Amino acid sequence: MSQAEAPTAPENTGPRPRDPRNPRNPLWTFGILRSEVTTTLRRHRTYALLAVLAAVPVLIGIAVRIETGGGGSGSGGGPDGGGPAFLTQVTNNGLFLVFAALAATLPVFLPMAVGVVAGDAIAGEASRGTLRYLLVAPAGRTRLLLAKYASVLTFCLVATFVVAASALAVGALLFPVGEVTTISGTRISFGEGLVRAALTAAVVAASLVGFAALGLFVSTLTDSGIGAMAATVGLLITVQILDSIPQLSGIHPYLFPHYWMSFADVLREPVHWEELTKNFQLQGLYAAVFGSAAWARFTAKDITA
Repeated sequence: MSQAEAPTAPENTGPRPRDPRNPRNPLWTFGILRSEVTTTLRRHRTYALLAVLAAVPVLIGIAVRIETGGGGSGSGGGPDGGGPAFLTQVTNNGLFLVFAALAATLPVFLPMAVGVVAGDAIAGEASRGTLRYLLVAPAGRTRLLLAKYASVLTFCLVATFVVAASALAVGALLFPVGEVTTISGTRISFGEGLVRAALTAAVVAASLVGFAALGLFVSTLTDSGIGAMAATVGLLITVQILDSIPQLSGIHPYLFPHYWMSFADVLREPVHWEELTKNFQLQGLYAAVFGSAAWARFTAKDITA
């Protein structure tokens, strides 16, 4: 066979094998998410925040124990299911320390911790000079932003359950446990009470979804991690002040912390879902609006650090 007639290698017209580093690979996307969640939870700052949150139920439990001498003093939850009403039940049933601790930490401690983590998500990377290196990997800004938001939401869940677990351990250690008297006056078993406590913690974590998106948006506006954290916490305090002014009642239903204390409705029999549903809808609205704003800002941002 002559050289002219020699067969040529067939042209490869089929699909090329996918590069494992290709951002379209779902395993790569999962790798980014896992990396961001792991990095967030392993930081010394995160440990410090979780330690402070875990200490709050301990302080509440010890204070109630000293004040009452361990004797029962409460006869039932109040009609509104607020923090003081839960505290009056703690000496009768240590499980109520979970609800009292969540009521005490939700207005300030939990959202402040989330504000620190969310505010540092993008701005902190920029101030440390690592944001540009994260974007060198073929992940894309959208995937990185989603991974950052998912890591903040994971922290919301972890932080809330740390408070609940600490309160449950302290409550069981310092006070008796048993059947639970609901806000409606009915009694449920201790096992069902545990389920209600876990559901309450999940509701509290979900209540922080909108604020987490707001903090992430603030984090895209600056390259200063400290500045973003301070601005996020400042917004939290400002909105809570606005929510406490009676003359501004017309805007209260649109403020993200307005329905936070609706988690108390989980302890009713049956569970009242009206306020809870409003809370979930409001958090979803904030997440959609400020999540979209964060995406628009981050995808158009000039990354210099």
